[in-house]
Amino acid sequence: MDIKICYRKEVDSTNDWARQMAEEGACSGTLALADAQTNGRGRRGHDWESPMGDNIYMSLILRPEIPGFKASQLTLVMGLSVSQGISSVLGLPVMMKWPNDLILSGKKICGILTEMSASRTKINYVIIGIGINVNNCVFSAELADTATSLKLASGHAVDKREIMNAVFDAFEKNYNIFLKTEDLSGIQEEYNKVLVNRDREVRVLDPVNPYEGIARGINKIGELLVEKPDKTVEKVYAGEVSIRGVSSYI
Repeated sequence: MDIKICYRKEVDSTNDWARQMAEEGACSGTLALADAQTNGRGRRGHDWESPMGDNIYMSLILRPEIPGFKASQLTLVMGLSVSQGISSVLGLPVMMKWPNDLILSGKKICGILTEMSASRTKINYVIIGIGINVNNCVFSAELADTATSLKLASGHAVDKREIMNAVFDAFEKNYNIFLKTEDLSGIQEEYNKVLVNRDREVRVLDPVNPYEGIARGINKIGELLVEKPDKTVEKVYAGEVSIRGVSSYI
């Protein structure tokens, strides 16, 4: 995949900027990259702290010819790619907290936010936003217990460009597999290997009927399989609920 980088020192949100470019006709593979965000967003409306200079804030425009209901699976494709990319550079075990957080040393180092524009018949574009804590060493009181950075975890400053290149090398491979199968069957095994929730007790925060169970991995469409105490298995769709560990963030 040819990546066309569009850079600004500061934006409100790389996802918002990418959406503007996509609406103006930007091609698949266009990347909105910034050194800071004034209004960074995470999943379910959460803010994403985006201080100047230390971290990676970027949003990738894609125009896949797939049904719209499959677009959410791209969050997992990118998540696996970020895990593989960082691990290949630093040799650190970066894990996935389903569906969109990456975990290192028990704390969050990356979040992914996927948004889409579609008509009744096709996807117009998909935007995948990626925020990676690279070289920051200070977090707000709200995040201090749950967030870390690659620098803190590795003990040294990390080259942001090297991380980006490794992530997109992995993404190109995984994305091509996804486009051939139009599901996660080709990368499901690799994803489950880095799933930090796997075989751990989780709480499914369903607003109607919350429950606890054991996460058993994802299926080929990216649903999390949760085994309940009565041994029945629920298929959890990312858009419906949040997942938390019973005794910790993960």
